[in-house]
Amino acid sequence: MDHMDSDTVVVGSGPNGLAAAIVLAQAGRSVAVLEASDTIGGGMRTAELTLPGYRHDVCSAIHPLGVASPFFRSLRLDDRGLSWVHPPSPLAHPLDGGTAVILRRSVDDTAADLGPDGDAYGRLLRPLVEGWESVETDFLGPPGAPRHPLAFARFARQAAGSARSLVDRRFQGDRARALFAGLAAHAVIPLEMRPSAGFGLVLAILGHLTGWPFPRGGSGRLADALADVLRDLGGEITTLRPVRSLADLPAGATALLSTTPRQLLEIAGDQLPPRYRRRLSRYRYGPGVFKMDWALGEPIPWRARECGLAGTVHVGGTFEEIAAAEREVWEGKPPERPFVLLAQQSLFDPTRAPRGRHTAWAYCHVPNGCPDDMTKRIEGQIERFAPGFRECILARSALGPGDLEARNPNYVGGDITGGANILRQVIGRPFLQRVPYSTPISGVYLCSASTPPGGGVHGMCGYHAARAALKGHAPGPESTTVEVSAW
Repeated sequence: MDHMDSDTVVVGSGPNGLAAAIVLAQAGRSVAVLEASDTIGGGMRTAELTLPGYRHDVCSAIHPLGVASPFFRSLRLDDRGLSWVHPPSPLAHPLDGGTAVILRRSVDDTAADLGPDGDAYGRLLRPLVEGWESVETDFLGPPGAPRHPLAFARFARQAAGSARSLVDRRFQGDRARALFAGLAAHAVIPLEMRPSAGFGLVLAILGHLTGWPFPRGGSGRLADALADVLRDLGGEITTLRPVRSLADLPAGATALLSTTPRQLLEIAGDQLPPRYRRRLSRYRYGPGVFKMDWALGEPIPWRARECGLAGTVHVGGTFEEIAAAEREVWEGKPPERPFVLLAQQSLFDPTRAPRGRHTAWAYCHVPNGCPDDMTKRIEGQIERFAPGFRECILARSALGPGDLEARNPNYVGGDITGGANILRQVIGRPFLQRVPYSTPISGVYLCSASTPPGGGVHGMCGYHAARAALKGHAPGPESTTVEVSAW
């Protein structure tokens, strides 16, 4: 079947594009997915970026939301060969002096490592973890009245503020404050801004409930499993097929675009009403990332040995250091001592490197479009907590914001989150409307991370967009609902 014969076309084969295509194919639509690159997956790609036999995740690597996604869970991807690797600890956060804070699967075990702040951590996280089942559907759904308003209100009361206000109110010691700083910095906004606390809380909750796993063999295995589901449903995927205009799509077909607002304007701008175009043009993109991969002759020699038991390591020191780095990024200055998010998959997945060798994956935040080479700064931060790290390096790959955008146009200026996580764009993206996936063009929908619930490998943006398309929604008073099973 040629894509011009399909009644539904999805543009982009990342997690949201594939999720949307699966939902539509499950409903009996003839679905074609068009991917501009030569491989599928969007942010879920794995490649030999350094040396032969060393497999690196090109963008996304650690997937707490992937294993927690209600839609992905419903597909039973383990039957498609997907295997999740769970390191002994989800996260380590080294500190100067050779110690580290560890986020463990147990709230109590994590609290026991936080000294005088242990009780406060337990009081904060225990009810949120226990109540996540009632919050999950609303958190991962489109805007609308929550299904469990009391539980969601309890969560929102803690999550809506800034990380700074939360740690100042809850924690006194450096260990708990540093741990939460690293979690909240995933928001890619200053820790003094709302709702940075919510990002930290969700990642902590998922660490305790599901862990922070990754696919055995690389993130590309998740894309392969989703593609396998789609093909079994009769859907087709065509690579090397860029879409530059709606004229590239079959006339009369429903179109779901897994793109950011900038690409929507490029593809359909002349058919969009002026007011809608103006609103899209005001959509704000966030900081970019500078991403590195290493082929290593041996594991990273962390001074704190417990770091070797974690799949993810947050490298940045104290709360104040991380907050300063993220604030500098927001102000347009590449930090001298960046906060570095690092993954060491080969410690737990031998398929990633030749026998006895290892890989590491890391990135730091930089201003959007920043041209600076952050290699020395990133490696300096790692060396700070792992003396001798540079001597382990056999080869390295470095990708700046421009390189990442060239590989995936959705990463505008290196922004891998689909748009800045400022409060108004967390509440409603690309802007607040009842059906955020609809456009004024009949049959054209947006299904990317620039729609609710936003960034992360979970597929829920595509799921909700597909359901809106099946209902034939246009912008108006109606709203979509979530009907995927909860925990």
